[in-house]
Amino acid sequence: MNITRTNTDDLNAVIKLQLVKEDYASQVDSVLKEHRRKASIDGFRPGKVPMGLIKKMYGTPVLADEVNKILGRELYKFIEENKLDILGEPLPSETEQKDINWEKDTEFEFAFDIALAPEYTLSLSKRDKINFFKIAVDEKMIQNGVDMHARRFGSNEDAEVVEDKEILKGNFAQLDAEGNLVEEGIVSEDVAISLEYMKDEESKAKFVGANVNQIITFNPAKAFPNRSDLASMLGVAPEMAETLESDFQYTITNISKFVPAEMNQELFDKVFGEGKVASEEEFRNQIKADIEAQLVNDSDYKFLIDSKEKLVKKAKIELPIAFLKRWIIATNKEMTAEQVESDFENYSDDIRWQLIKDKLVKENDLKVSEEEVVEFAKKQALMQFQQYGMMEVPEEYLMNYAKQMLENKDEARKIWDRKLDDKVIEYLKNTIKVEDKEVSTEEFNKMFE
Repeated sequence: MNITRTNTDDLNAVIKLQLVKEDYASQVDSVLKEHRRKASIDGFRPGKVPMGLIKKMYGTPVLADEVNKILGRELYKFIEENKLDILGEPLPSETEQKDINWEKDTEFEFAFDIALAPEYTLSLSKRDKINFFKIAVDEKMIQNGVDMHARRFGSNEDAEVVEDKEILKGNFAQLDAEGNLVEEGIVSEDVAISLEYMKDEESKAKFVGANVNQIITFNPAKAFPNRSDLASMLGVAPEMAETLESDFQYTITNISKFVPAEMNQELFDKVFGEGKVASEEEFRNQIKADIEAQLVNDSDYKFLIDSKEKLVKKAKIELPIAFLKRWIIATNKEMTAEQVESDFENYSDDIRWQLIKDKLVKENDLKVSEEEVVEFAKKQALMQFQQYGMMEVPEEYLMNYAKQMLENKDEARKIWDRKLDDKVIEYLKNTIKVEDKEVSTEEFNKMFE
């Protein structure tokens, strides 16, 4: 086999592979012999079908398949051995590829276009400036956190009178147009309803001031317009609920009211672990610290976006545009040439940024260790446990959960990419001039509009 590379310019090249019969004959013969061994054809014993017949039946597709296997293997071997830094993947050449006759040819020539990663320089120093937007944690955010924890560990308590957001339990019974119970009409017992989610104010007003055993007459289809919810509430088929407009009587059997947890040591221990917080002031301070830690991730994300924009502009990287457009279409069958054309600026900037990241990682020996990936997965696991109120989770539970998470290759790759981004962010913060700017949540969110 003869393989050659010809550069058409600084960013594009053509790789040609010339195969003669000796390059593929043994593989093709081996596959055809396997077909012969397995062939079951009338008039021939198993394994005794003439090879000429086997070649006639399978020769051409087997030849094409085996040659393509050799092509793929040798093409990428050549790229690796020659340390070619390519963009995308090789594509069949539009100008150099010769026609192939699989029925007659014994020697083949294949030509592939490749895109060469551009060479460029990128010098960073404290003369390069990027803003870091620190999101201010205000009292409203802290109070929202306090309220969230209080609701999270709150409870339902019995109430005597309906006021506003109570949860009721009771029995439905269908009424006719005159307000009488419908014989063998719709009956649904022990049904919970919430005034908080009742849409019709007139219906809601009928319940305010009511107590247990009181009977309320109202139209549930007006109070709860979602027909799927109505069907579930009344225990009827969705088709029936679509046309149901009659009044019902609802006999209240229980009234309960959600009461947030009290601001005391019991709540502090449930949220942050036993003895970690000892006063309301410490509780609020810890909530503030948690919010700040979460917001740093948002600030880092914005910093990474701004870094991309600045460094892509600074590096001025030339790309093999025509090839990349072909490659995007070839690898995204659902995309049209028009879509690629309209979005190509974004695609090209993403490619430039990836080249910059790769350069920063390589030149500065930025690495993500397995331990860092596992620790990140454990933190993710702990956050999920904490959502269910489990603040103190044994190490072995977190480790097992992390291992399960990392067994998913896509999930493991995302975590590795996330940690590598963190390394790039840390490097940039230490290398360029970072100016901290404090902004409100509203101001920060407007930056993404």
